[in-house]
Amino acid sequence: MIEASKLKAGMTFETADGKLIKVLEASHHKPGKGNTVMRMKLRDVRSGSTFDTTYRPEEKFEQAIIETRPAQYLYQMDDTAFFMDTDNYEQYEIPVANIEEELKYILENSEVKIQFYGTEVIGVTVPTTVELVVVETQPSIKGATVTGSGKPATLETGLVVHVPDFIEAGQKLIINTAEGTYVSRA
Repeated sequence: MIEASKLKAGMTFETADGKLIKVLEASHHKPGKGNTVMRMKLRDVRSGSTFDTTYRPEEKFEQAIIETRPAQYLYQMDDTAFFMDTDNYEQYEIPVANIEEELKYILENSEVKIQFYGTEVIGVTVPTTVELVVVETQPSIKGATVTGSGKPATLETGLVVHVPDFIEAGQKLIINTAEGTYVSRA
């Protein structure tokens, strides 16, 4: 059992009615009057729906034991993404709605980790940083410096990140997957 005050982003817990919930954001909130509450943005792992809610800090939940295994992203067809376990070559299907954010950081044949709750496939963990190529951005400005205001750039997965003015289409960038931000050129 884990208290609501100990829940952090990325953790998964089970509710009393059997729902598997992943914490996207968690913060303490102390209103002017009354008791402290935990404000949380959560995602139902099975349905993919997200919602905001509050809990009392002392409320307890059953922490879900999530196992991960190395896998390779194969391809996406319609509303399903296909992955292959790199140890036993078993294939897994995950609804795109459940891993929409993660798909912005992975290309076909990329290495990822598949998350399991018992035998049920519930999601994907991407590396901390990934290398992606810029497919579209405004032309670089002559004399642009690193401290410039920056510009948006569309990457090969469709992800749009804010980059410095000197970045050009065709360049490979290192992207932080936790925040979806530009780190450096690869």
